[in-house]
Amino acid sequence: MSDDFDTSDIDQYLGKPMDFSPLREPIAPNDIRRWVHAMHYPNLVHFDPDTANASRWGGLVAPQSFAIATDDGHGAAPACVGRLADSHLLFGGDEWWFYGPRIKPGDIVTNTRIPFDYTLKQTGFGPTVFQRGDNNYSNQDGEAIARQRSTSIRYRAAAGGDNVKTADFEEPEWTDAEIEDIEARRFAWVQVLHDLGHAERWWDDVTVGDQLPERVFGPHSIASFATEWRAFIVNTWGAIDLRVQDLEAMGFTKEMAGYENDPVMLKVNPFLTDGAYYGPSRGHLFPKFARKIGMPRGYGYGASMGSWVTDYLSGWAGEHGMVVHSVANYRGPALTGDATIQTAEVVDKSIDDEGRALIHVKHLMKNQKGTTMCTGTAEIALPKKPA
Repeated sequence: MSDDFDTSDIDQYLGKPMDFSPLREPIAPNDIRRWVHAMHYPNLVHFDPDTANASRWGGLVAPQSFAIATDDGHGAAPACVGRLADSHLLFGGDEWWFYGPRIKPGDIVTNTRIPFDYTLKQTGFGPTVFQRGDNNYSNQDGEAIARQRSTSIRYRAAAGGDNVKTADFEEPEWTDAEIEDIEARRFAWVQVLHDLGHAERWWDDVTVGDQLPERVFGPHSIASFATEWRAFIVNTWGAIDLRVQDLEAMGFTKEMAGYENDPVMLKVNPFLTDGAYYGPSRGHLFPKFARKIGMPRGYGYGASMGSWVTDYLSGWAGEHGMVVHSVANYRGPALTGDATIQTAEVVDKSIDDEGRALIHVKHLMKNQKGTTMCTGTAEIALPKKPA
């Protein structure tokens, strides 16, 4: 409880499973292909039939990042419960645990969502609530796929507009030479995937201090963000049996609440339910509304940034490796006109209690100006060479 921000309504939800919105049909091959396309992840094993059939799985499987594409709230639902009057929300980060089973065509993914905790702090936005909640993804056989612990940042609506950086309203201008350089660097990481192919990346060959190859993509645009948005299954009319929620009752301002993902309005006027145009998500694609929540222009989705982290690390690991745990702390947005540059350093190697050979990394995401977008750590399981 605070004189500045009454958080008491959140308490009743903590630790209690909440409702979710189930998929209406099993995962389709094109759901997976659409996802890797939208996430800028050109790993042939996730979209090319010949490559997929020759892989260790013998067919198409989704990347580790795909679980979040099956959720109705980008993983934020259990981290956004309770009423905070006149508030806005941004993603603050994700922690993931992956258990092994991969999502494949024909699967039905369910999500058990449990609000975890929250803290109230003073930030540049004034009183700010950091909420965390767990998403537990499993398949139709009851196998646990992954747990995602998301962090949302909720703050006074007025503070968003008051803190927007007017100097960043305009997109950077890229010369032809700069675009050619970005495209060459982007393809260099694609070539890393090609070079590894179906081979193992051996734990034994990785050394502390090694730098992972950089991954570059962008510049981002309204078009690229819209492509990402459409890859989340919930953002296709009727694809998910949507739960009922009242965003205004949760404290979202009227102009930012709207009818996004409202199952009742979907049958009346589906245009109003599309978060790309109305509701709390439209700030991503419309600078006018981005500036109301503190962003200078169109900006990317936190769930996408978390997926970029997972894809970067799992792509390097190859099909015989797996990200088993990762932490991603979002420090700044992907803005239209900016490029994203990912790097990582190996900081340790270990064998855990389960006998897994792990590579420990620190990962970093920046834009072309050197502004930090995301920091974090991860543990990646790799195969050991036969004795």
